Amino acid sequence: MTDALIAVALLLVAVTATAAVLNHEPLRQALVLSFLGLALALLFAFVQAPDVGLSQLAVGSAVTPLMIVLTVRKVRRGPGGGEARRDDRGEEDR
Repeated sequence: MTDALIAVALLLVAVTATAAVLNHEPLRQALVLSFLGLALALLFAFVQAPDVGLSQLAVGSAVTPLMIVLTVRKVRRGPGGGEARRDDRGEEDR
């Protein structure tokens, strides 16, 4: 039974990793990367490595996709962020 679960988890990891590579949209890649992190955490739990699975769950499923989404958002906004900034003297800088 355990071997079957490991095989299914490996298949799920392979499918989600392939989907992450084949996506061209960065936001979709981040979403698929989150699912890949979940699949890897499941695989680690099945192979009796719960500490590695918990680390993967935190970093691979939450932190890394969040950093990608925030970076893409910042890059699409541009260097100024779309808003006028004021310096210390109260003058606008565009």
